[in-house]
Amino acid sequence: MHSLLKNDFNHLSKTKMEKEPKKVVAQFLSAVQRGDTQTIASLIHPSVRWNQPGDNVLSGTKTSSKEVFEMVGKMFELSAMTVQLTSIKSITENQNQVACLLNWKASSPAGKALDIDNIDVYTVENGQIVKADIFTTDAEVENSFWGK
Repeated sequence: MHSLLKNDFNHLSKTKMEKEPKKVVAQFLSAVQRGDTQTIASLIHPSVRWNQPGDNVLSGTKTSSKEVFEMVGKMFELSAMTVQLTSIKSITENQNQVACLLNWKASSPAGKALDIDNIDVYTVENGQIVKADIFTTDAEVENSFWGK
């Protein structure tokens, strides 16, 4: 009986650990850095609500993982495949929300360079990102880089 309870507790602890928001976001960001689209797709809820800042071709609210992947595809297109998450400066958690300070770099075929910090706030439920609010440290720089 004791070993059965211990196994149940270990299973529950493991399940909880897999769904901890900070761990989910860390896995997501690591997958972004590696370009692991399968892991990324598994960690983003199909009905994710993604708020991209600025006034450019990427800006606005995306309401599905499909729209998020289309936005990312456009980022790769506009940056000639150079956009990359270069640094994860911090990951902090408050219940099911996780705030991250990230650095992104890219260059465009026209010779523009992007080197920008963003603060992303992810909301995690049941082991998936259900909402992302992205904040840029310089909207003018991003708007200029990504274009209208």
